[in-house]
Amino acid sequence: MQASASPLLYLLFASATAACAAGPPCPQSPAIAGIDWAPATAIIRLAKGSDNWPCTWADDGHLTTAYGDGWGFKPRVPAKLSLGLARVLGDPPDIQGVNIRSKTAEQTGDGPRGRKASGMLMVDGVLYMWARNANGSGKHAQLATSRDRGKTWTWCPWKFTEGFGCPTFLNFGRNYAGARDAFVYVYSFDSESAYTPSDRMVLARVPKQRILERGAYEFFVKLDKHGEPTWTRNLARRGAVFTHRPRRCYRSGVTYNAPLRRYLWCQTLGTDARFKGGIGIFDAPEPWGPWTTVAFAEQWDVGPGESASFPTKWMSADGKTLHLVFSGDDCFSVRRATLRLRTTRE
Repeated sequence: MQASASPLLYLLFASATAACAAGPPCPQSPAIAGIDWAPATAIIRLAKGSDNWPCTWADDGHLTTAYGDGWGFKPRVPAKLSLGLARVLGDPPDIQGVNIRSKTAEQTGDGPRGRKASGMLMVDGVLYMWARNANGSGKHAQLATSRDRGKTWTWCPWKFTEGFGCPTFLNFGRNYAGARDAFVYVYSFDSESAYTPSDRMVLARVPKQRILERGAYEFFVKLDKHGEPTWTRNLARRGAVFTHRPRRCYRSGVTYNAPLRRYLWCQTLGTDARFKGGIGIFDAPEPWGPWTTVAFAEQWDVGPGESASFPTKWMSADGKTLHLVFSGDDCFSVRRATLRLRTTRE
């Protein structure tokens, strides 16, 4: 718009832009009508002063998770960590967190200066962890693996330096039970930095026996005319698996609701949502979509934190009752969610 345009035109243009950004980026879910959240007063908050919390349902029956910029669960670790590990025992509301000490995984450094976990997954008894900020200034992501439930870790020699700056795993059931196929799926907003939102999300897949091999990764390009995904080994040719403009794609968590046969993608709307901010919950019949909206709030009634997910361990047998793990208020925060399903007549 030219500088000579009237102030009224500028106001109208700004209002239209804000309106476009305010609504959900995709249509309503055909399967789920919405979410009834437990009251804010019922939220469980543990590990005060620690955030992030990517989770996986491990083979021992517990959740394995990781925290950032904090001291973990009580009794807290003596020194503040940018990356620490923990195990969560029990089911809400009766849960207990236990810190896992690991010299080969723990990291230090506040903000972008320290590595922080962005994704956690167990497959066939082996833990895999994505860590963002791998270059020491908020960019790039690196993979680590543990064969003793988080006590010792080995870091891969390669990094994602383009596109996957804050990767997270798609989680299925206990120890990856119930996976749709022999692949592991990885999502990120399309940025080399974990602190720069994007217009789109990207998706990679890798055979579950070759997760540590960079050359084994394929990247989603698009859906073909039959609605089937196309893949490429060339990272530069990656396409959008989800779009939300302008630059509203940020940190997230993805899990599979097996009873409902729906993939649930929890996305934080905003770069600092510890104490206030928005959240979007989206669903799809396949890991690549088509994505639809389950719930969307520009301002949730509490801060959603940096990231959130629905752990598969805490999904009811009918798939209707879930528990959201999120880092709002810089805590391990847990909130019960009840899904309202659509009837066949809707």
